[in-house]
Amino acid sequence: MPPLPYAPRVYDPRRIGYAAELAQGTDRFHEPRREDCPWCGSARLRTRLRAPDLLQRKPGRFTLDQCRDCGHAFQNPRLTPAGLAFYHRDFDESDPGGLPDPVLAARRSHRRHRWDARLMRDVGEPESWLDVGTGHAHFPAAAREVFPYTSFDGLDPTPRVQAARAAGRIEEAHVGHLGDPRIAERLRGRYDVVSMFHHLAHAPDPRAELRGALTALRPGGHLLIELPDPGSVFARLLGKWWLPHGQPRHLHLPPLRNLRAELESAGCTVLVTDRRTPHTPNDLSAALALVLARALPAPDAPWRRTPPAAPRRALRAVLAAATGPLVDVAALVDLVLAPLLRRTPGLSNTYRVVARRDTARPV
Repeated sequence: MPPLPYAPRVYDPRRIGYAAELAQGTDRFHEPRREDCPWCGSARLRTRLRAPDLLQRKPGRFTLDQCRDCGHAFQNPRLTPAGLAFYHRDFDESDPGGLPDPVLAARRSHRRHRWDARLMRDVGEPESWLDVGTGHAHFPAAAREVFPYTSFDGLDPTPRVQAARAAGRIEEAHVGHLGDPRIAERLRGRYDVVSMFHHLAHAPDPRAELRGALTALRPGGHLLIELPDPGSVFARLLGKWWLPHGQPRHLHLPPLRNLRAELESAGCTVLVTDRRTPHTPNDLSAALALVLARALPAPDAPWRRTPPAAPRRALRAVLAAATGPLVDVAALVDLVLAPLLRRTPGLSNTYRVVARRDTARPV
C-alpha cells in the first residue's frame, strides 16, 4: 500500500487514525453548497464570515452565510454527519481547548445554571424535565437543587449523556437528535419542560428539533430556549473571533424574531423574550484568547503529522504564560461592561425564549 499523504512520523494509534481520514481529503465532510436560505427560502444571501477551526485547529475552512431577508445565519456548505463527527471528536463544549479559565467561568457556572432553572418557578414545580443537548448534564445537576422533586432526563447526540446518567446527574439518557421522528415519538407527551441551551445552533435542522420538542411536551408544557444572538453588535465587530460564531460546530444562528414567529406558528404562546439576563460576559476576553491562541505555536494534537519539538513546546508555554494576564484584564473589562451591555439594545450576546405549548393545537 502506498504511504499516506498525511502519514504521521511518530507511531500513535490515534494519530494514524486521523492520518487515514485526512488522506481522503476534507471535501467529503461538506454537503453541496445551497443557494437559498434554509429558514425562509430566499435566494438573497451574503457571506457573513469565513473561518478556520480556531479552537481545535483541525484542517478545513468554513463559511457562514446570512439571509438578507430574514437574517438567518447558517453554515454553507453545511457539514455532513461524517464531518460533524470528525470536528466534534475530541471537543468538549464545557472545556474547549485554547480558552483559559477566566473566559470559561461564565459558561460553566453552577450558579448560572441554578439561575436558569429558577426561570420556571413561576409556572410551578414540573414533574418531568428533558434537557436537550445536555452534554455532561451539568444543568440538570444544578437545576435539581432548585426543583428537588423533578425528574430530569437528558438527550444529546454524543455518548456523554450516558456518562451523565452513570454519574447520577439525570435519570434517563437518550442519544440522538430530538428532530429524529423515532426519538420524538418515543418521548411524546412525557415532559412538563423541555430546555435547549445553545442546542439549536448545533442542530442540522432546527425546525425539526423544535417540532420534536413540542412533541415531547405535555399540553400546557413549557419550552425554554437560549441561543447566541447573531444580531449582537459584538458579533458584527469581532467577526470570526466572536466565540458564539463557533465554526465549524455551529450550523445555524436564527435571530430572535425568526424563532418567535416559528413558535407562534406552531401553536405556542411566547411568554418571555429576554436579551438581558442571559448575556454571557466574555465577548472581549474570548476574542482575545482566540487571537492569541491562533498566534501561538500550535499545540500537539493527534491530527498533526508529528508532535511539536521540545523547543516549540517550551516557546508555546512561555508565550502562553506571558499573554495570560492580557486575557485576565479583558475578562475583567467584560465583567465591568456587562451591566451596560445587558441594558443597551443590540449589545447583549445571547437571547432567551420561554414558550408554552398551546393545549388547543396538537403537534
